[in-house]
Amino acid sequence: MAVIRTSDRRREPRRDVGFALMVWGVDTRGEGFLQEAYARNISLSGALLSGLDAELRSGDVIGILYAGKKARYRVVWVRQSGTSHKVQAAVHRLAPDECPWKDLLSEDEAVITAPDIRSHPGS
Repeated sequence: MAVIRTSDRRREPRRDVGFALMVWGVDTRGEGFLQEAYARNISLSGALLSGLDAELRSGDVIGILYAGKKARYRVVWVRQSGTSHKVQAAVHRLAPDECPWKDLLSEDEAVITAPDIRSHPGS
């Protein structure tokens, strides 16, 4: 019987947190939304959001406001949660925008490395 090994494809450390932030964008029905949500897991380039009411899909771009700092994020995946978390979404920060929670990450976690273009065809 073969052993299947999985590896974490993430290139940067993540931190488990639980803080509120504001999220805005356009939902799947084309309607604008603005709501509070919660960051559950963060890194310089992304986060896991929970408590979303808006219906989103992969590829959507949303805005996030935290501590007076704004950034745009692309939705990577979305799933319905059977708990009070409502909808969860993994998001990835768009390159020109600065990470709004950079101050929450330690200096070791805040080291920014250039992406490996070879692993992203069409970039």
